[in-house]
Amino acid sequence: MDSSVAAPPVEVHDLTVAYHHRPALWDIDLAFPAGKLIAIVGPNGAGKSTLIKAIMGLTPLASGYVRIFGQPPERARNAAAYVPQRESVDWDFPTNALDVVLMGRYGQLPLFARPRRRDREIAMQCLEKVGMADYARRQISQLSGGQQQRVFLARALAQQTRLYLMDEPFAGVDAATEQAIVTLLRDLRGQGCTVIVVHHDLQSVPEYFDWALLLNLRAVAFGPVEEAFSPENLQNAYGGRLNLLSDVHERLRRAEWSSRHGDG
Repeated sequence: MDSSVAAPPVEVHDLTVAYHHRPALWDIDLAFPAGKLIAIVGPNGAGKSTLIKAIMGLTPLASGYVRIFGQPPERARNAAAYVPQRESVDWDFPTNALDVVLMGRYGQLPLFARPRRRDREIAMQCLEKVGMADYARRQISQLSGGQQQRVFLARALAQQTRLYLMDEPFAGVDAATEQAIVTLLRDLRGQGCTVIVVHHDLQSVPEYFDWALLLNLRAVAFGPVEEAFSPENLQNAYGGRLNLLSDVHERLRRAEWSSRHGDG
């Protein structure tokens, strides 16, 4: 018990994942810090989603291991909440928003037990946090893409854990939903939670996140945004496919100035 509290939220050691004998991740060795918002960025096919799935124990490892608060993923499922890519979910499944969020409570229940009144109260509170309480009885197939994403975020919140892993939660959402997600992430950080996010918008990384992992099969750079998210590291991660370096660098410069001098 004490060792799990002292252990980092996520530790990845010598991790390699291969699909059909082709590496998707190669020799990843990282320890994610507690209480931070951490972006995983990299080009398409860099292994970002694979890393999230490997941490959650959802894909076989060719070598190495993962620990969540010092425990193997299969023994720490209730210690981490996972928000998959929206495209990977069957949104035609006949269920409403409240029932989806209640799924986040199942790990807290005895085997074969039904959700209790308290579980329903927690689920409704989580829907309220993401602005979806009025849609609790709405079928998920009738929700917009942004609304569906908010429901899945509420399901993760309902697990009431210290670690959240999110695979592109900002993809395809409107501006209002994006800001709602940012507010939620900052609230989680304020509660001491660790949030690891696969993210595609490089320009918003310095504004939204504390740490960054630049990934391209290998870990190119990892650390506080002001250190890891440099033009040199971005160039190493993206190579000739990156044409936004100047814009990203300017956004990073502004974020550094703001952190030093305050918003005023």
